[in-house]
Amino acid sequence: MHSHLDVAGHPRPQLVRDPDWRDLCGTWQFAHDDADQGRRARWMAPETTAPWTRAITVPYPPESPASGIHATDPHPVLWYRRTLDVTAPAPGRRLLLHFGAVDHRAEVWLDGHLAGRHEGGHTGFTCDLTDLVTAEGPHVLVVRAEDRPDAAQPRGKQDWRAEPHVIWYHRTSGIWQPVWLEEVPEQHLTALHWESDIAHARVRCRTRLDRWPDQPLDLTLRLRLGDRLLAEQRVRLEGPENEIDIAVPALRHGQDLDDLLWSPEHPHLVDATLELTDAGSGALVDRVHSYLGLRDIGWDDGVFLLNHKPCFLRFALQQGYWPASHLSASAAELREEAELAKSIGLNGLRLHQKIEDPRFLYWADRLGLMLWGEMPSAYAFGTPTVERVTAEWTAAVLRDVSHPSLVAWVPVNESWSVPHPAEVPAQRHFMDALYHLTKALDPSRPAVSNDGWEISAADIWGVHDYTQNAWDLRERYGRPVRAGAFGEQWPGARRLLLDGVRHTGQPVVLSEFGGATFVPEESAPWFGYDTVESPEDFAERLASLVSAAEDSGLAGYCYTQFTDTLQETNGLLDAARRPKIERETLRAILSGRARS
Repeated sequence: MHSHLDVAGHPRPQLVRDPDWRDLCGTWQFAHDDADQGRRARWMAPETTAPWTRAITVPYPPESPASGIHATDPHPVLWYRRTLDVTAPAPGRRLLLHFGAVDHRAEVWLDGHLAGRHEGGHTGFTCDLTDLVTAEGPHVLVVRAEDRPDAAQPRGKQDWRAEPHVIWYHRTSGIWQPVWLEEVPEQHLTALHWESDIAHARVRCRTRLDRWPDQPLDLTLRLRLGDRLLAEQRVRLEGPENEIDIAVPALRHGQDLDDLLWSPEHPHLVDATLELTDAGSGALVDRVHSYLGLRDIGWDDGVFLLNHKPCFLRFALQQGYWPASHLSASAAELREEAELAKSIGLNGLRLHQKIEDPRFLYWADRLGLMLWGEMPSAYAFGTPTVERVTAEWTAAVLRDVSHPSLVAWVPVNESWSVPHPAEVPAQRHFMDALYHLTKALDPSRPAVSNDGWEISAADIWGVHDYTQNAWDLRERYGRPVRAGAFGEQWPGARRLLLDGVRHTGQPVVLSEFGGATFVPEESAPWFGYDTVESPEDFAERLASLVSAAEDSGLAGYCYTQFTDTLQETNGLLDAARRPKIERETLRAILSGRARS
């Protein structure tokens, strides 16, 4: 990777500029606004000081201990304030303020002037501060966040009740991903999308500029693997959106592919440099650094294919929740999460009900950990849900589409937000629309319209089955998978297929199973699908269920779950990320070595 850049710690690892960005995380002033009076009282004004009596550590949510607030009771409106010691950018430059995620609605002011608004608690947004920084600093930055217990709001596993219940957790409100400043050229690249085509020895790059070019521009792209130059190409840009096919001759050598391709065993990453220049003078306009993985995803005759080879999915369900910081995490914790998954024999994680921090996706890319990306659910169907989910899912797919570790998309889980797709046509139409929207944005990956049951349009069939009987798993997913006989399957007391759906060779993945928990202390609240009494019993149960999944005709499995999460104490690891049985035993079971 680019040795002179801190790509791993950058909040946007696939689009990095020199010089370094400026991190705005740390101590901010903070106030709850339960009466929602802050706008009327002009809390955004620099001279307003009365409400600012508390301090919070950003980006940790105020419900979490790490924030310094640790108020888990509902507070629907939150305010943040800090000073910024910045000066106006030089002519021909702009100053951008980036938010990784603010749940759920955000308004941003600089020196009392509105800088931007955003709705959607799981994806980022940018405010252009250039025209607001007209005087010498310091300047006052204020953020208002609103997060209501609204069932039509995409919330994932965040509880709408005051306290966590069953499988839902404490809320993660307000700012929960990095906040940072970046100075950019007046004309600059805002997005890159990479897609590799191994069979035709090429890479496709889609680029986006901030606006229509003021003058003719050239774009030069260079791809390197270590010190080896794989490709270099210059093109004349035709407008703000461009699509460039780049020939990679090295991909034509079939015997050298293992040294080039990304896989869990060999996660090669290709460095990319893009230089935007004035077509007339050759003057540099913008330069960004990125990376990509050369790999293909496919599926055929019930088999998931990676780089045109069968690949059995050994996944666990990852909630992405930390006891001290909830859905937020430090850069070190994100790296450790990916390293832990690899160390216990998994080759992937299903990112459950969360759009994960891009810094985690970077480590999955670098370490070779496959991922399923999933949309956080709303819980009531209606026009607001359709509008919000569609907008935020589009933003999520476009943000993460270039990560080689992401190998499938899941817009809906277990009919959440569409509780009656078999009886209410509009709900099935919405599910199918999300599938087709996903395929329109990214035709290169499989998409699952509804993971778990009541399957409609889907490239992979994800089935949730929490039986603790290994023999039942073999019977349910052996012959039926091979014969495509799924019409009578109701593993979760819900029909597996909606009317008219037939198996035409889609891979079938047991995308939730297991879920056994140790019996906790009697006073502790807990949730699990069954209990075991000892580490030995847990190892035996896990081995029997995993071997049954391997013996069937399935294309893979996803064990529930990776870590204990609050009352859901059914993890392979506890909440502190410690394995519940010996690490080598766990690795032997999950990697398949226990039976070899």
